[in-house]
Amino acid sequence: MNRDQILNGRTQQALHSLFLHVEGLQTKQIKNGSMGKGNKTSVSEFVLLGFSDHPHLQLLISVTIFLVFLMSVLGNFMFLMLVCADPHLQKPMYFFLGNLSFLDIGNTSVTLSTLLHSVMTGDTRISFSVCMAQLYFFLSFTGIEIFLLAAMAYDRYIAICDPLRYVVIMNKRACVLLTSASWILGFMNVISHTFLTSQLSFCRGNEIDHFFCELTVLMKLSCSDISNIEIILFSQGVFVSFIPFGLTLTSYIYIISNILKIHSAKGRHKAFSTCSSHLTIVTLFYGTLIFVYLRPTSVHSPGQDKLFSLLYTALIPMLNPFIYSLRNEDVRKALIKYLPMNHKNSCLNLFLMCKTAFYTQK
Repeated sequence: MNRDQILNGRTQQALHSLFLHVEGLQTKQIKNGSMGKGNKTSVSEFVLLGFSDHPHLQLLISVTIFLVFLMSVLGNFMFLMLVCADPHLQKPMYFFLGNLSFLDIGNTSVTLSTLLHSVMTGDTRISFSVCMAQLYFFLSFTGIEIFLLAAMAYDRYIAICDPLRYVVIMNKRACVLLTSASWILGFMNVISHTFLTSQLSFCRGNEIDHFFCELTVLMKLSCSDISNIEIILFSQGVFVSFIPFGLTLTSYIYIISNILKIHSAKGRHKAFSTCSSHLTIVTLFYGTLIFVYLRPTSVHSPGQDKLFSLLYTALIPMLNPFIYSLRNEDVRKALIKYLPMNHKNSCLNLFLMCKTAFYTQK
């Protein structure tokens, strides 16, 4: 009996210890669960750090950004008016370039408006809804530009590789379909990205180390599961980025091979000059995108990311109208035709001609 009593006593002690251990685990899980719920914060606004790590350069940065923004908007707007007003620019290539100019105005306005506001007023806050809207339009405009560049590459391919059928293939209906598809696909493609990002919980603070609401930076602030967003980013990234880039690259392989078959140097130069401006834009655009988003994570730094983001959101849209103008004889002639020194009230005349051309086409 003594032995049985001893065994029963030990069994009761073991059960009691096990009960206390299980109870302790449950209490710990409850605490962790409540802490996890507490970490799931829904922020009402973010703080854009921008270039605040260089306070001594704020005046220089604000003046530079304002000048770049002004030149980008005015340059692209003037190019749009030239395309509308001049009859010699009523061609498929200039139709695509006009769409690209309009896109550059929108992209620059979306990304630089918050930066200009913060450096000029000192208020770096941005509401959650405005941040999501900025994210949506930035991603949309980037996707639209990729599709437009692919459509322009196809236009140059037909012009050089099949010039006799160029007018038949690249008619007005085909141009409108290609541009409409680019805009629709660009706007629809990023709806899922923006919606899923808006549902994230941002428990790692609300300070965005960028000058606009950039997707990868927002994902770093989240404590939610972002695997769904990463899967969608990868799958749609293939559709939006790699397929159009592959088509653009293939078009230029055929273009270059056809140009090299031309015997005369003058003929080769003339053929290459028709696509040199587009090739320059493609190189600048994809070069900066690849450097920003496809670098190894070990060499990433917020300062470099912001600098190169500024390059493709501000500097390249500012340079695009100059690239069209300097490398294109038709645009140069149209510019000389409407320069203020040659015509009184030329800006007003240009606007009126653009308005007349618009209503005539309607």
